[in-house]
Amino acid sequence: MNNEVLQNISQGMRFHPLREAFYEEMHSRPFQVIPSPARVTHLAILCDDTQRQEQFEHLKTLFTAFGVTPPEHDEVCIQYELGGLRVRREKHLEFTTYTFINFDVPADSDPFDVTGVAALPHAWLQSMPGEVITAFHLSVEASDSDDDVMLPRVKQFFEGMRLVGSSPQQGDARVWTTLRLHSDGFGRFLICNKRMSDSQLGRLAQRIMEIETYRLMALISLPLARECAPHLGAMDRQLAELTQHLSERDVINEKEVLSELTFIAARVEDYRAKTTFRFTATQAYHELVLQRLVELREDEVSGHLTVTEFLTRRLTPAVRTCQSVGERLEDMSKRIDRVSDMMRTRVELSIQAQNQQLLASMDRRSKIQLMMQHTVEGLSVAAISYYAVGLIKIMMEAAHDSGLHFNKNLALGIAVPVVISSVWLATRKIHKHFLKLAKEQREADLADEQVSKEVKK
Repeated sequence: MNNEVLQNISQGMRFHPLREAFYEEMHSRPFQVIPSPARVTHLAILCDDTQRQEQFEHLKTLFTAFGVTPPEHDEVCIQYELGGLRVRREKHLEFTTYTFINFDVPADSDPFDVTGVAALPHAWLQSMPGEVITAFHLSVEASDSDDDVMLPRVKQFFEGMRLVGSSPQQGDARVWTTLRLHSDGFGRFLICNKRMSDSQLGRLAQRIMEIETYRLMALISLPLARECAPHLGAMDRQLAELTQHLSERDVINEKEVLSELTFIAARVEDYRAKTTFRFTATQAYHELVLQRLVELREDEVSGHLTVTEFLTRRLTPAVRTCQSVGERLEDMSKRIDRVSDMMRTRVELSIQAQNQQLLASMDRRSKIQLMMQHTVEGLSVAAISYYAVGLIKIMMEAAHDSGLHFNKNLALGIAVPVVISSVWLATRKIHKHFLKLAKEQREADLADEQVSKEVKK
């Protein structure tokens, strides 16, 4: 099947709009090819979005200074050859990295006499937007010397500092460093190449640059953790005292306790807001460092600590400190929630007790009102009967005067008990009607309360 047929098949298919971008993402940061000898300088610069755009504009001025047409669009990774200098810029989430590789290495020069930024204008480098977090020189040298011959010479290049060295990739190279800043304000790495190709050297150098960059990025949160730890201790003791106070006393000043609890909760949430992202980033950077260290496949050289041994011994405790502070913040937040639930329970119980007292008081008042109502009802029956009998008497007199003959006194005497009985029965009927309505309302309230309790459970 020829290519034309294959293209026709693919043109008839529906592809995801980001499919090509996903493919390109895997190749957005290609490994470099570095020959030996070479001089490399690596910078990692913290920046925000505004400074990142300023850095791109600043980079274009470097192209102009070398007489090269600058790039028009900013990309994740930019790499250009400026004569004997290779410039590579990569954008990351929190920082931007610059790698300068100088291929014009004078013969018989020491590894750090000439650096990757030696050909750069000093004013351009000093005006770089952002804060430099990582800055080190990496020198690549070809060497066939044995370790016993190489080691005394290597020590001279690191200003007498204690060396950390290893033999990565089954002994195809030697890596030396001190993981310290030197007199020029830069760190130093030396790769002595024995049998590695230029591509292998590029991958090795890339891993070293990433290890050093991610190591320092992981440590950014350590001062923050050390700053938070004493305050967390004080708040922890305050919360413990508050909990003990709640457990030992039945009567407390709920307003005062809630005020203290709210203050502690606000401070904890403030620390969480300041540290959560930083501690999470530290964990991610630490994992990247450990992964790159595994990829180095180091062996020990001449009894020196390897880079892996040194970093795992020094970096891991710092990362665990940040992790422990983060976990302590989460634990305090949960404890505060539990104490808050306890306080809400106490407040609800207190409100229920007050409601019971109020209901009992209302019940007593209702009984008094009922007794008064019965008294008033008796008086009302007498009053209504009195006026009713008076009306009947007037009607009887009118009937007698119109010619109807009957004994007015006897008729009036018979009417009195009938009227009183009728008024009393009518009053009782009305009273029973209202009592029935009140009973139905009370039963409905009890049913609603029972449903509410079941929902809460």
